[in-house]
Amino acid sequence: MTYRAPVSDIAFALKHAAGLKEALADGLYGELDEATIDAVLEEAGRFASDVIAPLNRVGDRVGTPFKDGEVTTPPGWREAYTSWAEAGWNGLALPAEWGGQELPQAVNAACVEMWNSASMAFGIGPVLTMAAVDALHAYGSDELKQRYLAKLISGEWMGTMQLTEPQAGSDVGALRMRAERASDGSYRLTGSKIFITYGEHDLTSNIIHFVLARLPDAPPGTKGISLFLVPKFLADGTRNDVRAHSLEHKLGIHASPTCTMVYGDKGGAVGFLIGEEHKGMACMFTMMNRARLAVGLQGVAIAERATQQAFAYAHERKQGAAGAIVAYPDVKRMLLTMRGLTAAARAICYATGVALDRSIRGKSEAARKAAHERCSLFTPVAKAFATDIGIEVASLGVQVHGGMGFIEETGAAQHYRDARIAAIYEGTNGIQALDLVTRKLPLEGGQTIAHYIDELRRTVKAVRASNAPAFGETAARLGEAVDSLERATRWLLAQKGSANALAGATPYLRLFGDAAGGCMLAEQALAALRAGGDAPARVALARFFAENIAVQASGLERTVMEGGESVTDAEAALTV
Repeated sequence: MTYRAPVSDIAFALKHAAGLKEALADGLYGELDEATIDAVLEEAGRFASDVIAPLNRVGDRVGTPFKDGEVTTPPGWREAYTSWAEAGWNGLALPAEWGGQELPQAVNAACVEMWNSASMAFGIGPVLTMAAVDALHAYGSDELKQRYLAKLISGEWMGTMQLTEPQAGSDVGALRMRAERASDGSYRLTGSKIFITYGEHDLTSNIIHFVLARLPDAPPGTKGISLFLVPKFLADGTRNDVRAHSLEHKLGIHASPTCTMVYGDKGGAVGFLIGEEHKGMACMFTMMNRARLAVGLQGVAIAERATQQAFAYAHERKQGAAGAIVAYPDVKRMLLTMRGLTAAARAICYATGVALDRSIRGKSEAARKAAHERCSLFTPVAKAFATDIGIEVASLGVQVHGGMGFIEETGAAQHYRDARIAAIYEGTNGIQALDLVTRKLPLEGGQTIAHYIDELRRTVKAVRASNAPAFGETAARLGEAVDSLERATRWLLAQKGSANALAGATPYLRLFGDAAGGCMLAEQALAALRAGGDAPARVALARFFAENIAVQASGLERTVMEGGESVTDAEAALTV
């Protein structure tokens, strides 16, 4: 089965769960209106469905052959990318002064979901270029902006993000890549990087690498890291001293070349400083935070595609007296779980996009600051919750297919394989949970999370006030989930980063996602009740989520607050 972009669901989630409708009403986007946004989403959905999606299986099967340092992308890949870039999709939310369209980040987030549903291996490449543009635009010199920004924004060139080294893993401060100052103001880089997405390919005539390295006089740890722009080809057309040494053989996303990169075989790759010496982590985090939202959207994307395929199969597959297997209660439960988790993760990611827009476009410094804090709070949840559910939903998709899901011909297995990486890269989900608990909950003395919990309570109150019988116990169950979130939050804030608090970080992030996601589905259901149309389906999904998924909040709360010692004191069970 191929993919059809769920444009109406995407638009509804943007407007009624993520807050885009309110942002438009507030004048955040100038003269931009809903009709224009709907038209952009429709065209993006068409391109994703008709051009990119048919390439997904061939990309998985063919992969990216590597010979003599060169990567060949799968058949049809270059043509699709060229058409995609020429249509302006790469610059959708990027600065207009350099050729972008400067549309909302939230709208771009919806498009990123569609590119990645169509083919995650295709969608991840442009995401890194967009992140590279953010860093260059924020920290690059005028000369570097003039030379590189327009071509990166147009998609004529692509960018990479290069952090990881074999001995360092997630500990970026342990990197060994070296940079030496040159007499002309540039730098010479030597060393290697691993796991570099699209580090080498044939889609564009140049590749612009953004590389973390350490100068000879750098202090130890992350405070001594600098960020450098290292082009594959220099301004005069000569090949720079950087190459792909090999490609990784991966579980999934086979059509995305993941490279081991080598710098300095011939004396050092020419690099140009981004920002200030020894302050590269601030620049890199500009890239990483944007990329983390995009990776969360990959989780949504794979979940959506797996859900579409499972629904189609369940309605077609005949078995037993009941006819199609969709009639069986356990299959219904799996399908509703898939759809509910996907919709909840989508809403959280889009809400992060709207918060990002408000942090940039807000009409006052106070408004921008509050939005920045909201975006900071949401980002680790969007990345980790959405990619966790991407794996869960893809796994359920295999289960719905039964034995047919375990073989490659149906495509269900590819979704599961592709989904698995998203919980690992751009900061593992455990790191996201630690970030949420240690850095984001204490924002503004805990007021940022407190204000958000108040918003969730208002949603619960609105569901209760609707008096709609079809909601069943939605208000009660969501209210209990929000209570659990509030108690767990207060407990973690009081712990001030203790070992027990760190042990509870991952279940807390899931608790946050379940409570927030459930309330966002309820918001969509309430909006549908006001507008008519597909209200029965949206109310039914919100009720299912509240009564079957959000009810797990009390157990997660107990794990957060009472389970820490069983982790920290378990040395006897951890011996090899």
